[in-house]
Amino acid sequence: MKLLLSATALCCTFAAGAACATEPTEKDAIAMVERGVALIKSKGKDEMVKRINAKDKDFVQGELYIDMRDLQTGIVLAHPINPSIVGKDLTDVPDASGKKYRRDIINLGQSKGKGWVDYQYKNPTNGKIEPKTTYIQRVDDVILEAGIYKN
Repeated sequence: MKLLLSATALCCTFAAGAACATEPTEKDAIAMVERGVALIKSKGKDEMVKRINAKDKDFVQGELYIDMRDLQTGIVLAHPINPSIVGKDLTDVPDASGKKYRRDIINLGQSKGKGWVDYQYKNPTNGKIEPKTTYIQRVDDVILEAGIYKN
């Protein structure tokens, strides 16, 4: 019995470690956005929208995914997890804490072209509102975004 419990504990430890190892990092978010930037520069925005909508594995990996918004209007152009917001301007809709983070994303895109924005958002893997940080980068007249949850 003792051996069985030890083996079970060891398996749980390895399973937890494996789960942690697959959690996306800031580097993963930056790399995903940079892949999107390269795709837009080589094949155009329409191709990027197609890939996001198709949940292309280069741009959707569990809780890490890329979405795209218009730099001037803030209108969501593509979103793989919540397609119901595509075509909508949610710029002044606050997160759970009252922060208008989408406005921050647009301002950052317009002023510096890239960087990080922190806010609260629903994690698609567990359905809970959690702290999130998103890397954004402007490409021409759109902003690409990919974020990670801060557990």
